[in-house]
Amino acid sequence: MDDVSPATSPATGPRKPASRDRRGRGMRGPAVLPRVPGQPELRTRRERFDDLALGIVTDIDARWQDRLGLVEYAVEDAPQIPDDWDSGTVPLSSLIRGTGSTPTRLVLFRRPIEHRCETRTDLEAMVLTVVVEQVAELLGIDAEMVDPRYESDD
Repeated sequence: MDDVSPATSPATGPRKPASRDRRGRGMRGPAVLPRVPGQPELRTRRERFDDLALGIVTDIDARWQDRLGLVEYAVEDAPQIPDDWDSGTVPLSSLIRGTGSTPTRLVLFRRPIEHRCETRTDLEAMVLTVVVEQVAELLGIDAEMVDPRYESDD
């Protein structure tokens, strides 16, 4: 009788060890285990977008604070669009001018902006463009004057 080990079979040759990817769907579970249980180790898309928007808004607000006055900046996931919305496009931001003691409010809509971008560089450019154009509208000046990084599509 031939001595055949359990790891080999005469018909199929050497057998591969059992795999966690049995059905070809890729790795399951977190790629990085958290150091603190219950807290994700990697930042979410929302947190990364908030950090990006905060950096851009902080630069522009510091440059134009004397003319802007009190402005609140916010990020929301998506706009609330009424059922009778005629336009075929989804707004990327909203600018609500303040009156009296009510501050002006500039809201960026994260999901529509992210949807239009393929890379992190595209996302940075899109957020910069949206913020610069809204601040230019608020100040009544050309967008090119608001930030030197702004590039118009002319």
